[in-house]
Amino acid sequence: MEDTLKHQSLRKKLVEQLKKKGIKDPAVLNAIGKVPRHLFFESALLAYAYEDNAFKIGEGQTISQPFTVAFQTMLLQVKPGDKVLEIGTGSGFQAAVLDALGAHVYSVERHKKLHDKASALLKSLGCRVKCFYGDGYQGLSAYAPFDRISVTAAAPYIPQPLLDQLTTGGILVIPLGAGERQVMKQIKKAKAATAEAGAFTYKTLDFGNFSFVPLVNSTDWKAERQEGKK
Repeated sequence: MEDTLKHQSLRKKLVEQLKKKGIKDPAVLNAIGKVPRHLFFESALLAYAYEDNAFKIGEGQTISQPFTVAFQTMLLQVKPGDKVLEIGTGSGFQAAVLDALGAHVYSVERHKKLHDKASALLKSLGCRVKCFYGDGYQGLSAYAPFDRISVTAAAPYIPQPLLDQLTTGGILVIPLGAGERQVMKQIKKAKAATAEAGAFTYKTLDFGNFSFVPLVNSTDWKAERQEGKK
């Protein structure tokens, strides 16, 4: 599928919408404007690709609305060259936006079908995203530490492995809550003012309510993985 002048014009209109809704970071807006969102949609939904809405992508998951993607990305404060871990590849759209910002992106997806589809699409688009099929609660310890970590599903609590895999001075952005609505949290990691080695403090800021699909827990992921091997 091509990225036509019509698609590019629709992206410009979407970027203008996001500006009006409060997305001010020019780097984030530029990245959203670069990524052809329609390529992440099934053919039946192509007409809606540049609406500021979320849509189902299968496996009980969604492609987040552009405002949510832009807002989370803005909170991450990504700089070119940052090493970013994304929990929840989904369609691959958020990972593509992070890649467009010049980040080195590592993305974990726990649904095998979505992992396979997104990794193939991102590769075809020339994105440098490294995709992994795995348990998001555990992060990617083999590739840690990360300057930034973005969780794109609702977590009932903050997984300790993600905090452990964050660099000192790093930022974790996560929608927290087990109900239908979650609070978007930005967590900054810093060394504690103590003599104890390896002690850290975490500064947490809240940024309003959002609605995400649940981040499936480790026990369920392991059970489904075993079932898939039978």
